[in-house]
Amino acid sequence: MNTEWTFYDQLLRFQLFQGLSRTELLQLAGQTKFGFTKMAAGKQVIHEGDACLQLWFLVSGSLLLTTESDDHGYSLTEDITAPWLLQPEVLFGASPRYTCSVKTLSDAHFITLTKDEVMRLLDDFLIFRLNFINLLSTQSQRRQHRSWRRQPLSLRDRIIAFLLDRSTYPAGHKTVRIFMTRLAQEVNDSRLDVSHELNKMQDEQLLTLHRGRIEIPSLEHLLM
Repeated sequence: MNTEWTFYDQLLRFQLFQGLSRTELLQLAGQTKFGFTKMAAGKQVIHEGDACLQLWFLVSGSLLLTTESDDHGYSLTEDITAPWLLQPEVLFGASPRYTCSVKTLSDAHFITLTKDEVMRLLDDFLIFRLNFINLLSTQSQRRQHRSWRRQPLSLRDRIIAFLLDRSTYPAGHKTVRIFMTRLAQEVNDSRLDVSHELNKMQDEQLLTLHRGRIEIPSLEHLLM
């Protein structure tokens, strides 16, 4: 029973299963075909453009998520730690494909649910269905709100907004692979001014500059 409830406790760490009673959890677990996957550090989990055929629940370990611009001119890589659900918004819709690449940063354990199992759970469990709708609605509302925010006035704030808008999670370690000229275009300023501002931020130990790469140890510190 302890092992059984350890599994249930893992499920309850994720929004989709929160609010289910013990009876509902027992019923759900007994009727659902969960997959269990363990991957060593450095393994590829998902490639950008792969079809999304199942949900990946990271229950332990950490991942590297890399998202590239449409023209592959720059990319952002971020560290993600458990618990984390990988892109549930691409399971359905007009383009059910992953928009980022995912590798394991450390040894990682996943619980997986196929699309067919998710559809059955949506039919059978009202709370699961409401949780899924709330999760997708919250993501949609946050993204819609971004377009209506007041545009930042200072160059530093525009750089921070550029990073924040492209991050899956607004905290933690980020690596941006971008050349100074491209970043200047993205924040609508001169290359020289962008270089000066980034060097100021480096002097304040907010980031570290390399050729074609910016390392940000803690994105939340940029927001303070």
